Amino acid sequence: MKKPSRAAFVLAVAAFSVSAGAQHAAHKLTTPQDLKWADVPSLPAGAKIAVIEGPMNQAVPFTVRLRFPANYRIPPHTHPAVERVTVLSGTFHMGMGEKFDRRAGQAVEAGGLMIMHPGTAHFAWTEVETVVQLHGTGPWGVTYLNPAEDPRKQ
Repeated sequence: MKKPSRAAFVLAVAAFSVSAGAQHAAHKLTTPQDLKWADVPSLPAGAKIAVIEGPMNQAVPFTVRLRFPANYRIPPHTHPAVERVTVLSGTFHMGMGEKFDRRAGQAVEAGGLMIMHPGTAHFAWTEVETVVQLHGTGPWGVTYLNPAEDPRKQ
């Protein structure tokens, strides 16, 4: 068996060092106090967003938190990519379909997770203030089934 050359060993160590350095550079720690909340133009008034990782409009991973007030309603809509939503506090009610129908919804409490595939029509509402974390890979978007319910057009 042939022994690896010293040059090959040095190259392997250098490659590992570069990849380990890149992983270290990507490390991020975010506390709740670090979050900067802003309005969400693509959702009805009252929702707030805090971008943790992004941007959502590019083909890269993103992580955001959304805070919804009590008695909030999101009309039926779809997304162009997989939607992964984890409920952090409160209860997020989610329904599938093209018409808003509370009877067709399911309550998802803190710790629950929902995953919807691209183009899946769904709607949501809250009864108490609720915070969810949304993560996925962009580009991200919201398409309302009824254009008249799109807050960007009002």
